[in-house]
Amino acid sequence: MFRISRRLLVSTEEAEDAVQEVILKLWRNRNKFSDYKNLEAYSITITKNWCFDQLKSKHSQNIKLVHSNYEDHTQSLQKFIEVNDSLRWVEFHMNSLPRNQKLILQLRDIEHFEFNEIAEMLDMNETTIRVSLSRARKTIREKLTQTHNYGIK
Repeated sequence: MFRISRRLLVSTEEAEDAVQEVILKLWRNRNKFSDYKNLEAYSITITKNWCFDQLKSKHSQNIKLVHSNYEDHTQSLQKFIEVNDSLRWVEFHMNSLPRNQKLILQLRDIEHFEFNEIAEMLDMNETTIRVSLSRARKTIREKLTQTHNYGIK
């Protein structure tokens, strides 16, 4: 829940607040847990909706990619700089995607949720999820290719 709220809200403090609010909501509704097939998907849906409500209330459209899932302490300085540069370019290009595509890309490729879980969380058709994910990946791939081939004829 924290990673999703952190991606959506950008601020660590706001993400922590979001998780607290969602946990309180879940605790208040703990007697209804048996009504849900997938409690994890339900909690992610609540988190996502709470974050979207926060973003709407602030009239903010800032969604930022923060790469913190992988860290290798044995790499050389050159490799470290290259990886960070690549991540900045991915972040830059990801920020140009529509909000739903960013969220679907986050849930599938970073959080590793299944398509049916994402469809349930976002209240969308699985086919729509697959199409949006494919378009998002294609857009980022094309933009990265353009970026890396800049000036090459």
